[in-house]
Amino acid sequence: MPALWIAHVTVTDEEAYGKYAALATEAIAAHGGTFIARGGRYVQLEGKERPRNVVARFPSVEAAEACYRSERYQEALSHARGASERELLVVETTE
Repeated sequence: MPALWIAHVTVTDEEAYGKYAALATEAIAAHGGTFIARGGRYVQLEGKERPRNVVARFPSVEAAEACYRSERYQEALSHARGASERELLVVETTE
């Protein structure tokens, strides 16, 4: 079953986070991920507001997890740490 990678982010260092975004984009694509929402307009209805929201579709939960654990994504993540506050989850879709 396909899965969605959902990130809610507050960027605190634009330059460092830009490095993360470039590397993460490559890692996500290498694991079959495609972006379906990336920093667009949103409406916060509940919970902590994060101004950057990203959703990527993966072929499976396992593919999304493999991406997260990959050397390339971990390299990307090293730029996001200290440059953002974020939550990330993967959820299986019903399609």
